[in-house]
Formats: sequence, structure tokens, C-alpha cells
Amino acid sequence: MYVVELQFECFDNTTVSAVEQAIYGLIEAFRFNGQLLGREFPVVMGEEGIFSVRAMCPEKQSLHPDYHSDFVKVCLSRLTDAGLLAPKVKIIGLDIHSEQTDTSETREWQILYTTYVHTCSPLRNGDNLLPVPLYRIPPTFNGDHKAVIKWQTEWQACDELQMAGGCRAEHAALKELNHPESDLFRRGWDLRGRIEYLTGIPTYYYQYQVGGVSLEAEQQRLCPVCGGEWRLHEPVHDIFHFRCEKCRIISNLSWDYLK
Repeated sequence: MYVVELQFECFDNTTVSAVEQAIYGLIEAFRFNGQLLGREFPVVMGEEGIFSVRAMCPEKQSLHPDYHSDFVKVCLSRLTDAGLLAPKVKIIGLDIHSEQTDTSETREWQILYTTYVHTCSPLRNGDNLLPVPLYRIPPTFNGDHKAVIKWQTEWQACDELQMAGGCRAEHAALKELNHPESDLFRRGWDLRGRIEYLTGIPTYYYQYQVGGVSLEAEQQRLCPVCGGEWRLHEPVHDIFHFRCEKCRIISNLSWDYLK
């Protein structure tokens, strides 16, 4: 992933409030289209009416107009009303701590998978587990990928709660990640189906698994949706030990029993 700087120059009299609203509107549009990553985007007011924002994007060309959603185009047009020119984009460089973005032209299968420590796309190439930029697939709903980003944000919030394990909310959060009848699980599984329909690529949903009665019981665990056998002979990417082809669900052996 790459660190980029967006510079917005004023061409007319305006107000800080109008500038802030226009810039953040565009940033959100970029984010909901998968062109910018993360949740915090400080805006710096510099000299001579120039405002700048530093952010992360999956690729050097992520902000190319070819990838703009309709919402991004609308927000770009709104900059004029705020007295701003279209942003100049400067590539600062490769972020050495982030994951490499998938560059494959094709992929055999993919996974909707994230954790609270990841800022990258939640769509992963099943062959190498590298993140696939969302703007490289057709819009999931209403012209962009807002539904996927919202799901990812909530999944990560639940993951952080259950990892911290410091309050009663841990159990409710874990249920959202693990139980097929939970709102978060069902929404994510539906998004998985939508992505598979749009891309024509088999797409799996990740079920987080922790706890359990014993290692033996975990190894005999069945698919949580259809109840069928789904244990793999060998784990995929040393993470996924179960995969149901029918229900398109993939899961790990409980982390409590992994060494």
C-alpha cells in the first residue's frame, strides 16, 4: 500500500467550514469506493490557501479517474462550490509496514476476511491471501462499496472487543463474529454472495472460531449452516482448517488449540 498526499488549492474566497465539508465528503467517497484506506484523515491548513491530506491507498494508481464511483464524481464537482480546485495527488512512497496489494489479473477464488489490525481491503485473493482493491470489482450496492466498508468497520470493532476480553461485551461481540444467525454474520455472508454474483468468482465468508470444548471436538466440527463435513486435509495459508463448498464458508481451528 502507498502513502499519498492530496493537496486542495483555493481559487476563490471561501470559509474553513465549507472547505472542511467538501474535503471530508470527497475523502469519504474515496473510502467507500476502496480508493483510500483507514478511518482518520487529518486535514492540514497550509499557507496560500492550500489544504493537504495524507492517506493510504492500495496502489499508486488507486485515485485514477477510471476507478471513480458516481459518488466520487459528485463530490469532486462539489469542490467548486467550496472554492476549491480538484486535488493534486502526490505519491509519498510505499508503506513498509502494510500488506502488498494483490496484482493478479485473475483468481480462482476469494475470501471476505479481515481482522481489527488490518486497514486493507477485506476482499482477499484465495490463492495468496493478498487484499484485492474493492474498486477493481463492480460496485456492490448503490454505485460503490459502502456496505462492505461498513461491515468491515463493525467486524473489526467486534474483533477488538473480543480480543481485549475486558468486559461483558466480549461475548456479544464474539457471537456476532461466529454465529450464523447474528446480524453481522448474515450481513457479511450476504455481501459475500453479492460479490460472487458480480465477479463470477467463488467467494467465501470467514467464520472466526475461538474457544470450544476440546481439540477433538473442534476437529469434528461441522459446517455451522448446513451441518456437513468441511474439515480440510491440510490447512489453507496455515489459517483455514475448514471450508464448505456448498455454503461458501471458511473457518479456522479454534485459536485455543493452535500451537
